Amino acid sequence: MTHILAIDQGTTSSRAIIFDGDMKIVASAQEEFKQHFPESGWVEHDPDDLWSTTAGTCRSAIERAGITAEEIAAIGITNQRETTLVWDKATGKPVHNAIVWQDRRTSDYCRELRDAGHEAMFTERTGLLLDPYFSGTKLRWILENVDGVRERAEAGELLFGTVDSFLIWKMTDGASHVTDATNAARTLLYDIRKGRWSSTICEMLGIPMQMLPEVKDCAADFGMCRADLFGKSLPILGVAGDQQAATVGQACFQPGMMKSTYGTGCFALLNTGDTPVASKNRMLTTIAYQFDGVPTYALEGSIFIAGAVVQWLRDGIKIIRDASETQPLAEKADQSQEVILVPAFTGLGAPYWDADCRGAIFGLTRGTGPEEFARAALESVGYQTRDLLEAMKADWNADGEDVLRVDGGMTASDWAMQFLSDIIGAQVDRPEVLETTALGAAWLAGSRVGIYPDMDGFAKNWALERRFEPDMDDATRNRKYTGWKKAVKATMSV
Repeated sequence: MTHILAIDQGTTSSRAIIFDGDMKIVASAQEEFKQHFPESGWVEHDPDDLWSTTAGTCRSAIERAGITAEEIAAIGITNQRETTLVWDKATGKPVHNAIVWQDRRTSDYCRELRDAGHEAMFTERTGLLLDPYFSGTKLRWILENVDGVRERAEAGELLFGTVDSFLIWKMTDGASHVTDATNAARTLLYDIRKGRWSSTICEMLGIPMQMLPEVKDCAADFGMCRADLFGKSLPILGVAGDQQAATVGQACFQPGMMKSTYGTGCFALLNTGDTPVASKNRMLTTIAYQFDGVPTYALEGSIFIAGAVVQWLRDGIKIIRDASETQPLAEKADQSQEVILVPAFTGLGAPYWDADCRGAIFGLTRGTGPEEFARAALESVGYQTRDLLEAMKADWNADGEDVLRVDGGMTASDWAMQFLSDIIGAQVDRPEVLETTALGAAWLAGSRVGIYPDMDGFAKNWALERRFEPDMDDATRNRKYTGWKKAVKATMSV
Protein backbone atom coordinates (compact mmCIF):
# COMPACT_ATOMS: atom_id res chain seq x y z
CA MET A 1 0.00 0.00 0.00
CA THR A 2 2.20 2.79 -1.31
CA HIS A 3 -0.34 5.15 -2.92
CA ILE A 4 -2.65 7.88 -1.66
CA LEU A 5 -5.95 8.84 -3.27
CA ALA A 6 -6.47 12.60 -3.00
CA ILE A 7 -9.95 13.99 -3.65
CA ASP A 8 -10.13 17.67 -4.62
CA GLN A 9 -13.79 18.62 -4.82
CA GLY A 10 -13.88 22.15 -6.22
CA THR A 11 -16.38 24.80 -7.21
CA THR A 12 -16.58 23.99 -10.91
CA SER A 13 -15.16 20.45 -11.06
CA SER A 14 -14.23 17.40 -9.04
CA ARG A 15 -10.78 15.87 -9.31
CA ALA A 16 -9.07 12.76 -8.05
CA ILE A 17 -5.29 12.39 -8.04
CA ILE A 18 -3.21 9.32 -7.23
CA PHE A 19 0.11 10.06 -5.52
CA ASP A 20 2.82 7.44 -5.15
CA GLY A 21 5.06 6.78 -2.16
CA ASP A 22 7.35 9.66 -3.21
CA MET A 23 4.42 12.10 -3.37
CA LYS A 24 4.62 12.18 -7.18
CA ILE A 25 1.46 12.29 -9.29
CA VAL A 26 0.77 8.96 -10.99
CA ALA A 27 -2.63 9.66 -12.53
CA SER A 28 -5.56 12.03 -12.28
CA ALA A 29 -9.11 12.50 -13.49
CA GLN A 30 -11.31 15.59 -13.57
CA GLU A 31 -14.95 16.27 -14.38
CA GLU A 32 -16.78 19.58 -14.55
CA PHE A 33 -20.37 19.90 -13.38
CA LYS A 34 -23.18 22.37 -13.95
CA GLN A 35 -23.48 25.64 -12.06
CA HIS A 36 -27.01 26.74 -11.18
CA PHE A 37 -27.98 30.43 -10.95
CA PRO A 38 -31.66 30.50 -9.93
CA GLU A 39 -31.64 34.26 -9.25
CA SER A 40 -29.21 37.14 -9.55
CA GLY A 41 -26.40 36.63 -7.05
CA TRP A 42 -27.53 33.08 -6.20
CA VAL A 43 -25.23 30.12 -6.93
CA GLU A 44 -26.14 26.48 -6.33
CA HIS A 45 -24.85 22.97 -7.01
CA ASP A 46 -26.84 19.78 -7.34
CA PRO A 47 -25.51 17.58 -4.47
CA ASP A 48 -25.86 14.53 -6.71
CA ASP A 49 -23.39 16.16 -9.12
CA LEU A 50 -20.89 16.69 -6.30
CA TRP A 51 -21.14 13.05 -5.30
CA SER A 52 -21.27 11.41 -8.73
CA THR A 53 -18.33 13.39 -10.13
CA THR A 54 -16.28 12.67 -7.01
CA ALA A 55 -16.93 8.94 -7.09
CA GLY A 56 -16.49 8.80 -10.86
CA THR A 57 -13.18 10.64 -10.97
CA CYS A 58 -11.81 8.48 -8.15
CA ARG A 59 -12.57 5.32 -10.11
CA SER A 60 -11.11 6.84 -13.28
CA ALA A 61 -7.89 7.93 -11.55
CA ILE A 62 -7.38 4.49 -10.01
CA GLU A 63 -7.91 2.88 -13.40
CA ARG A 64 -5.54 5.29 -15.15
CA ALA A 65 -2.89 4.67 -12.50
CA GLY A 66 -3.01 0.98 -13.31
CA ILE A 67 -3.41 0.04 -9.67
CA THR A 68 -6.07 -1.56 -7.50
CA ALA A 69 -7.53 -0.42 -4.20
CA GLU A 70 -5.21 -2.92 -2.53
CA GLU A 71 -2.32 -0.57 -3.32
CA ILE A 72 -3.99 2.53 -1.80
CA ALA A 73 -3.06 3.20 1.83
CA ALA A 74 -5.51 6.03 2.55
CA ILE A 75 -7.73 8.78 1.21
CA GLY A 76 -7.23 12.52 1.72
CA ILE A 77 -10.00 15.02 0.98
CA THR A 78 -9.89 18.72 0.22
CA ASN A 79 -12.95 20.70 -0.76
CA GLN A 80 -14.55 23.97 -1.69
CA ARG A 81 -15.28 25.64 1.63
CA GLU A 82 -18.41 27.33 3.03
CA THR A 83 -20.71 25.60 0.51
CA THR A 84 -23.68 24.43 2.56
CA LEU A 85 -25.66 21.19 2.44
CA VAL A 86 -28.50 19.75 4.52
CA TRP A 87 -29.57 16.13 4.12
CA ASP A 88 -31.80 13.50 5.65
CA LYS A 89 -29.98 11.45 8.29
CA ALA A 90 -31.85 8.27 7.36
CA THR A 91 -31.85 8.42 3.56
CA GLY A 92 -29.00 10.80 2.65
CA LYS A 93 -31.40 12.75 0.44
CA PRO A 94 -30.57 16.50 0.40
CA VAL A 95 -33.45 18.82 1.24
CA HIS A 96 -32.22 21.53 -1.15
CA ASN A 97 -29.44 22.20 -3.62
CA ALA A 98 -26.06 23.00 -2.10
CA ILE A 99 -25.75 26.76 -1.59
CA VAL A 100 -22.31 27.70 -2.92
CA TRP A 101 -19.80 29.93 -1.13
CA GLN A 102 -20.21 32.56 -3.86
CA ASP A 103 -23.95 32.87 -3.17
CA ARG A 104 -25.13 36.27 -1.90
CA ARG A 105 -28.77 35.58 -1.00
CA THR A 106 -28.27 36.26 2.71
CA SER A 107 -26.71 39.70 2.28
CA ASP A 108 -29.79 41.48 3.69
CA TYR A 109 -29.81 39.27 6.77
CA CYS A 110 -26.09 39.85 7.31
CA ARG A 111 -26.74 43.56 7.09
CA GLU A 112 -29.50 43.27 9.70
CA LEU A 113 -27.10 41.52 12.08
CA ARG A 114 -24.43 44.17 11.49
CA ASP A 115 -26.92 47.00 12.00
CA ALA A 116 -28.00 45.37 15.25
CA GLY A 117 -24.39 45.53 16.47
CA HIS A 118 -23.61 41.79 16.41
CA GLU A 119 -20.58 41.69 14.09
CA ALA A 120 -18.00 42.22 16.84
CA MET A 121 -19.29 39.16 18.70
CA PHE A 122 -19.18 37.01 15.57
CA THR A 123 -15.69 38.19 14.70
CA GLU A 124 -14.35 37.69 18.23
CA ARG A 125 -15.52 34.07 18.31
CA THR A 126 -15.13 32.94 14.70
CA GLY A 127 -12.52 35.32 13.26
CA LEU A 128 -14.95 36.00 10.39
CA LEU A 129 -17.09 38.90 9.26
CA LEU A 130 -20.83 38.99 8.81
CA ASP A 131 -20.92 38.21 5.11
CA PRO A 132 -23.08 35.82 3.05
CA TYR A 133 -19.86 34.06 2.01
CA PHE A 134 -19.91 31.86 5.11
CA SER A 135 -22.06 28.80 5.84
CA GLY A 136 -24.02 29.89 8.91
CA THR A 137 -26.46 32.29 7.28
CA LYS A 138 -26.84 29.93 4.30
CA LEU A 139 -27.88 27.17 6.71
CA ARG A 140 -30.35 29.51 8.38
CA TRP A 141 -31.81 30.37 4.97
CA ILE A 142 -32.47 26.68 4.25
CA LEU A 143 -34.07 26.24 7.67
CA GLU A 144 -36.28 29.29 7.13
CA ASN A 145 -37.21 28.89 3.47
CA VAL A 146 -37.57 25.18 2.65
CA ASP A 147 -40.92 23.77 3.75
CA GLY A 148 -40.78 21.51 6.78
CA VAL A 149 -37.01 21.67 7.16
CA ARG A 150 -36.87 23.54 10.46
CA GLU A 151 -39.28 21.13 12.10
CA ARG A 152 -37.35 18.12 10.81
CA ALA A 153 -34.03 19.62 11.91
CA GLU A 154 -35.33 20.29 15.42
CA ALA A 155 -36.61 16.70 15.52
CA GLY A 156 -33.06 15.47 14.84
CA GLU A 157 -33.85 14.12 11.36
CA LEU A 158 -31.47 16.33 9.34
CA LEU A 159 -27.72 16.89 9.19
CA PHE A 160 -25.70 19.92 8.11
CA GLY A 161 -22.29 19.79 6.55
CA THR A 162 -19.85 21.46 4.26
CA VAL A 163 -18.84 19.46 1.18
CA ASP A 164 -16.24 17.38 3.03
CA SER A 165 -18.84 16.25 5.57
CA PHE A 166 -21.33 15.33 2.85
CA LEU A 167 -18.78 13.33 0.87
CA ILE A 168 -17.52 11.49 3.95
CA TRP A 169 -21.08 10.70 5.02
CA LYS A 170 -21.75 9.25 1.56
CA MET A 171 -18.44 7.38 1.40
CA THR A 172 -18.94 5.81 4.82
CA ASP A 173 -22.60 4.99 4.15
CA GLY A 174 -23.70 7.32 6.91
CA ALA A 175 -21.30 5.98 9.56
CA SER A 176 -19.34 9.24 9.93
CA HIS A 177 -20.78 12.72 10.35
CA VAL A 178 -17.52 14.63 10.75
CA THR A 179 -15.49 17.60 9.55
CA ASP A 180 -12.07 19.04 10.31
CA ALA A 181 -11.13 22.22 12.15
CA THR A 182 -10.32 24.19 8.99
CA ASN A 183 -13.73 23.60 7.43
CA ALA A 184 -15.50 24.17 10.75
CA ALA A 185 -13.67 27.50 11.04
CA ARG A 186 -15.39 28.72 7.85
CA THR A 187 -18.98 28.14 8.93
CA LEU A 188 -19.47 31.26 11.11
CA LEU A 189 -20.57 28.80 13.82
CA TYR A 190 -17.23 27.61 15.26
CA ASP A 191 -15.30 29.29 18.07
CA ILE A 192 -11.73 29.12 16.76
CA ARG A 193 -10.20 29.99 20.14
CA LYS A 194 -12.17 27.52 22.25
CA GLY A 195 -12.21 24.84 19.53
CA ARG A 196 -15.93 24.07 19.63
CA TRP A 197 -19.24 25.01 18.07
CA SER A 198 -20.59 28.25 19.52
CA SER A 199 -23.93 27.70 21.28
CA THR A 200 -24.38 31.49 21.45
CA ILE A 201 -24.15 31.90 17.69
CA CYS A 202 -26.24 28.82 16.95
CA GLU A 203 -28.97 30.15 19.21
CA MET A 204 -28.85 33.58 17.56
CA LEU A 205 -29.14 32.06 14.07
CA GLY A 206 -31.72 29.49 15.15
CA ILE A 207 -29.58 26.47 14.25
CA PRO A 208 -30.20 23.17 16.10
CA MET A 209 -26.76 22.02 17.27
CA GLN A 210 -27.56 18.33 16.75
CA MET A 211 -27.26 19.02 13.02
CA LEU A 212 -23.56 19.85 13.31
CA PRO A 213 -20.73 17.37 12.59
CA GLU A 214 -17.99 16.28 14.98
CA VAL A 215 -14.83 18.37 14.49
CA LYS A 216 -11.47 16.58 14.16
CA ASP A 217 -7.82 17.43 13.44
CA CYS A 218 -6.75 17.70 9.80
CA ALA A 219 -4.95 14.34 10.07
CA ALA A 220 -7.32 12.00 11.89
CA ASP A 221 -9.52 8.94 11.51
CA PHE A 222 -12.57 10.19 9.60
CA GLY A 223 -14.02 6.77 8.85
CA MET A 224 -13.77 3.87 6.40
CA CYS A 225 -15.19 4.25 2.93
CA ARG A 226 -17.52 1.45 1.91
CA ALA A 227 -15.89 -1.41 0.05
CA ASP A 228 -18.17 -1.35 -3.01
CA LEU A 229 -16.93 2.12 -4.06
CA PHE A 230 -13.40 1.18 -5.12
CA GLY A 231 -13.12 -2.54 -4.43
CA LYS A 232 -11.88 -2.31 -0.86
CA SER A 233 -12.74 -0.40 2.28
CA LEU A 234 -10.18 2.41 2.59
CA PRO A 235 -9.47 4.73 5.56
CA ILE A 236 -10.11 8.47 5.19
CA LEU A 237 -7.23 10.00 7.15
CA GLY A 238 -6.80 13.59 5.97
CA VAL A 239 -9.23 16.48 5.48
CA ALA A 240 -8.72 20.21 5.00
CA GLY A 241 -10.56 23.00 3.25
CA ASP A 242 -9.00 23.77 -0.11
CA GLN A 243 -7.08 26.88 0.90
CA GLN A 244 -5.74 25.32 4.06
CA ALA A 245 -4.77 22.19 2.11
CA ALA A 246 -2.85 24.44 -0.29
CA THR A 247 -1.13 26.12 2.66
CA VAL A 248 -0.03 22.68 3.83
CA GLY A 249 0.92 21.65 0.29
CA GLN A 250 3.07 24.77 -0.03
CA ALA A 251 4.79 23.85 3.27
CA CYS A 252 3.94 27.25 4.77
CA PHE A 253 4.62 25.94 8.25
CA GLN A 254 6.56 28.90 9.66
CA PRO A 255 4.94 32.12 10.93
CA GLY A 256 5.23 34.83 8.29
CA MET A 257 5.08 32.47 5.30
CA MET A 258 2.45 33.37 2.68
CA LYS A 259 0.74 31.51 -0.12
CA SER A 260 -1.89 32.48 -2.67
CA THR A 261 -4.02 30.00 -4.59
CA TYR A 262 -5.64 30.89 -7.91
CA GLY A 263 -8.64 28.74 -8.65
CA THR A 264 -12.21 29.91 -9.18
CA GLY A 265 -11.41 32.54 -6.57
CA CYS A 266 -8.10 33.64 -5.11
CA PHE A 267 -7.17 33.06 -1.50
CA ALA A 268 -4.07 34.32 0.27
CA LEU A 269 -3.07 32.95 3.67
CA LEU A 270 -0.40 34.23 6.04
CA ASN A 271 0.72 31.85 8.78
CA THR A 272 0.58 33.62 12.18
CA GLY A 273 1.58 30.61 14.30
CA ASP A 274 -0.20 29.90 17.58
CA THR A 275 -1.62 33.42 17.75
CA PRO A 276 -5.01 34.32 16.26
CA VAL A 277 -4.32 37.84 14.97
CA ALA A 278 -7.33 40.16 15.02
CA SER A 279 -7.35 42.10 11.77
CA LYS A 280 -7.84 45.84 11.65
CA ASN A 281 -8.17 45.74 7.87
CA ARG A 282 -11.10 43.37 7.38
CA MET A 283 -8.99 40.29 6.80
CA LEU A 284 -10.23 37.00 8.22
CA THR A 285 -8.69 35.22 11.19
CA THR A 286 -8.87 31.50 10.59
CA ILE A 287 -7.28 28.13 11.30
CA ALA A 288 -4.49 27.20 8.89
CA TYR A 289 -4.28 23.58 10.11
CA GLN A 290 -4.68 21.62 13.32
CA PHE A 291 -2.64 18.67 14.64
CA ASP A 292 -2.93 16.93 18.01
CA GLY A 293 -5.73 19.28 19.02
CA VAL A 294 -3.52 22.37 18.62
CA PRO A 295 -4.52 24.90 15.93
CA THR A 296 -2.10 27.00 13.90
CA TYR A 297 -3.76 30.25 12.87
CA ALA A 298 -3.65 32.41 9.77
CA LEU A 299 -4.79 35.68 8.34
CA GLU A 300 -6.73 35.14 5.13
CA GLY A 301 -7.89 37.34 2.33
CA SER A 302 -10.51 36.03 -0.08
CA ILE A 303 -11.10 37.15 -3.66
CA PHE A 304 -14.33 35.75 -5.06
CA ILE A 305 -13.40 35.94 -8.76
CA ALA A 306 -9.98 34.88 -10.10
CA GLY A 307 -10.01 31.96 -12.52
CA ALA A 308 -13.75 32.54 -12.83
CA VAL A 309 -12.99 35.74 -14.77
CA VAL A 310 -11.33 33.59 -17.45
CA GLN A 311 -14.40 31.35 -17.45
CA TRP A 312 -16.45 34.50 -18.04
CA LEU A 313 -14.33 35.37 -21.08
CA ARG A 314 -15.00 31.84 -22.36
CA ASP A 315 -18.62 31.20 -21.38
CA GLY A 316 -20.04 34.68 -20.80
CA ILE A 317 -18.82 36.92 -23.60
CA LYS A 318 -17.31 34.04 -25.62
CA ILE A 319 -14.11 35.74 -26.78
CA ILE A 320 -12.03 32.63 -26.08
CA ARG A 321 -12.69 28.91 -26.53
CA ASP A 322 -10.13 27.73 -23.99
CA ALA A 323 -8.45 29.28 -20.96
CA SER A 324 -5.04 28.78 -22.56
CA GLU A 325 -5.90 31.44 -25.15
CA THR A 326 -5.92 34.20 -22.53
CA GLN A 327 -2.17 34.70 -22.25
CA PRO A 328 -1.47 34.99 -26.02
CA LEU A 329 -4.27 37.55 -26.28
CA ALA A 330 -2.98 39.54 -23.29
CA GLU A 331 0.51 39.65 -24.81
CA LYS A 332 -0.91 41.31 -27.95
CA ALA A 333 -2.94 43.94 -26.09
CA ASP A 334 -2.46 47.63 -26.93
CA GLN A 335 -0.18 48.96 -24.18
CA SER A 336 -1.57 52.48 -24.61
CA GLN A 337 -5.03 51.40 -23.45
CA GLU A 338 -5.63 51.37 -19.69
CA VAL A 339 -8.62 49.03 -19.55
CA ILE A 340 -9.51 47.98 -16.00
CA LEU A 341 -11.94 45.18 -15.18
CA VAL A 342 -13.38 44.98 -11.68
CA PRO A 343 -14.77 41.42 -11.60
CA ALA A 344 -17.35 41.94 -8.86
CA PHE A 345 -19.74 39.44 -10.46
CA THR A 346 -20.87 38.21 -7.02
CA GLY A 347 -19.76 41.24 -5.01
CA LEU A 348 -16.28 42.05 -3.72
CA GLY A 349 -14.48 40.06 -1.03
CA ALA A 350 -11.57 41.21 1.10
CA PRO A 351 -10.75 43.88 2.03
CA TYR A 352 -13.95 45.55 0.73
CA TRP A 353 -16.68 43.04 1.65
CA ASP A 354 -19.31 44.64 -0.55
CA ALA A 355 -21.93 41.99 -1.27
CA ASP A 356 -24.08 44.23 -3.44
CA CYS A 357 -21.70 45.79 -5.97
CA ARG A 358 -21.40 44.18 -9.39
CA GLY A 359 -18.71 44.02 -12.05
CA ALA A 360 -17.63 46.95 -14.20
CA ILE A 361 -15.15 47.78 -16.96
CA PHE A 362 -13.39 51.14 -17.27
CA GLY A 363 -11.33 52.73 -20.02
CA LEU A 364 -13.07 51.27 -23.08
CA THR A 365 -12.35 52.85 -26.46
CA ARG A 366 -13.36 52.07 -30.04
CA GLY A 367 -10.11 50.18 -30.30
CA THR A 368 -10.77 47.90 -27.32
CA GLY A 369 -11.03 44.26 -28.33
CA PRO A 370 -10.51 40.71 -27.06
CA GLU A 371 -6.80 41.35 -26.44
CA GLU A 372 -7.47 44.20 -24.02
CA PHE A 373 -10.28 42.28 -22.30
CA ALA A 374 -7.93 39.33 -21.76
CA ARG A 375 -5.19 41.52 -20.33
CA ALA A 376 -7.62 43.36 -18.05
CA ALA A 377 -8.98 40.02 -16.79
CA LEU A 378 -5.53 38.70 -15.87
CA GLU A 379 -4.44 42.02 -14.38
CA SER A 380 -7.55 42.13 -12.17
CA VAL A 381 -6.25 39.10 -10.30
CA GLY A 382 -2.90 40.80 -9.64
CA TYR A 383 -4.58 43.98 -8.43
CA GLN A 384 -6.87 42.07 -6.06
CA THR A 385 -3.91 40.12 -4.68
CA ARG A 386 -2.11 43.36 -3.91
CA ASP A 387 -5.21 44.55 -2.04
CA LEU A 388 -4.99 41.45 0.16
CA LEU A 389 -1.25 41.58 0.78
CA GLU A 390 -1.27 45.25 1.75
CA ALA A 391 -4.03 44.62 4.29
CA MET A 392 -2.20 41.58 5.69
CA LYS A 393 1.07 43.44 6.07
CA ALA A 394 -0.73 46.19 7.95
CA ASP A 395 -2.05 43.56 10.40
CA TRP A 396 1.15 41.49 10.70
CA ASN A 397 4.20 43.52 11.69
CA ALA A 398 6.66 40.67 12.18
CA ASP A 399 9.72 40.64 9.98
CA GLY A 400 9.69 38.04 7.25
CA GLU A 401 10.91 37.28 3.77
CA ASP A 402 8.85 39.14 1.18
CA VAL A 403 7.96 36.09 -0.89
CA LEU A 404 4.61 34.85 -2.14
CA ARG A 405 4.25 31.14 -2.94
CA VAL A 406 1.60 30.59 -5.59
CA ASP A 407 -0.40 27.67 -6.91
CA GLY A 408 -3.58 26.84 -8.78
CA GLY A 409 -4.55 26.75 -12.43
CA MET A 410 -3.90 30.40 -13.26
CA THR A 411 -0.27 30.17 -12.14
CA ALA A 412 0.51 28.24 -15.32
CA SER A 413 0.39 31.62 -17.09
CA ASP A 414 3.87 33.14 -17.01
CA TRP A 415 2.38 36.46 -18.11
CA ALA A 416 -0.07 36.57 -15.20
CA MET A 417 2.60 35.60 -12.66
CA GLN A 418 5.06 38.21 -13.98
CA PHE A 419 2.36 40.88 -13.72
CA LEU A 420 1.58 39.67 -10.20
CA SER A 421 5.23 40.05 -9.20
CA ASP A 422 5.36 43.47 -10.87
CA ILE A 423 2.25 44.87 -9.25
CA ILE A 424 2.98 43.61 -5.71
CA GLY A 425 6.66 44.49 -6.03
CA ALA A 426 7.76 41.18 -4.53
CA GLN A 427 9.15 37.78 -5.42
CA VAL A 428 6.62 35.18 -6.60
CA ASP A 429 7.64 31.51 -6.28
CA ARG A 430 5.90 28.84 -8.34
CA PRO A 431 6.51 25.27 -7.13
CA GLU A 432 7.23 22.20 -9.21
CA VAL A 433 3.94 20.67 -8.07
CA LEU A 434 1.15 23.06 -9.01
CA GLU A 435 -1.45 20.67 -7.58
CA THR A 436 -0.56 21.83 -4.09
CA THR A 437 -4.14 21.63 -2.81
CA ALA A 438 -4.37 17.93 -3.63
CA LEU A 439 -0.79 17.43 -2.44
CA GLY A 440 -1.69 18.92 0.93
CA ALA A 441 -4.63 16.54 1.31
CA ALA A 442 -2.44 13.62 0.21
CA TRP A 443 0.30 14.52 2.71
CA LEU A 444 -2.20 14.78 5.57
CA ALA A 445 -3.43 11.25 4.88
CA GLY A 446 -0.02 9.84 3.94
CA SER A 447 1.73 11.18 7.02
CA ARG A 448 -1.09 9.85 9.20
CA VAL A 449 -0.71 6.35 7.75
CA GLY A 450 3.09 6.55 7.94
CA ILE A 451 4.18 6.43 4.29
CA TYR A 452 5.04 10.16 3.99
CA PRO A 453 7.59 12.18 6.01
CA ASP A 454 6.79 14.38 8.98
CA MET A 455 6.28 18.14 8.70
CA ASP A 456 10.00 19.01 8.63
CA GLY A 457 10.76 16.33 6.06
CA PHE A 458 7.86 17.45 3.90
CA ALA A 459 8.99 21.10 4.03
CA LYS A 460 12.49 20.10 2.87
CA ASN A 461 10.97 18.37 -0.16
CA TRP A 462 9.27 21.58 -1.38
CA ALA A 463 10.81 22.38 -4.79
CA LEU A 464 10.83 25.63 -6.78
CA GLU A 465 9.92 25.47 -10.47
CA ARG A 466 10.28 29.19 -11.33
CA ARG A 467 10.84 32.46 -9.50
CA PHE A 468 9.34 35.69 -10.82
CA GLU A 469 11.06 38.95 -9.85
CA PRO A 470 9.45 42.41 -10.19
CA ASP A 471 10.48 44.17 -13.39
CA MET A 472 8.17 47.20 -13.32
CA ASP A 473 9.34 50.65 -12.28
CA ASP A 474 7.74 52.22 -9.22
CA ALA A 475 6.07 55.03 -11.18
CA THR A 476 4.27 52.59 -13.49
CA ARG A 477 3.35 50.30 -10.62
CA ASN A 478 1.87 53.13 -8.57
CA ARG A 479 0.05 54.66 -11.54
CA LYS A 480 -1.58 51.36 -12.49
CA TYR A 481 -2.56 50.50 -8.92
CA THR A 482 -4.00 53.99 -8.36
CA GLY A 483 -6.15 53.46 -11.46
CA TRP A 484 -7.36 50.16 -10.02
CA LYS A 485 -8.29 51.76 -6.69
CA LYS A 486 -10.27 54.47 -8.49
CA ALA A 487 -12.13 51.84 -10.51
CA VAL A 488 -13.00 49.87 -7.37
CA LYS A 489 -14.26 53.00 -5.63
CA ALA A 490 -16.50 53.75 -8.60
CA THR A 491 -17.86 50.20 -8.52
CA MET A 492 -18.69 50.01 -4.82
CA SER A 493 -22.37 49.99 -3.91
CA VAL A 494 -21.98 52.36 -0.96
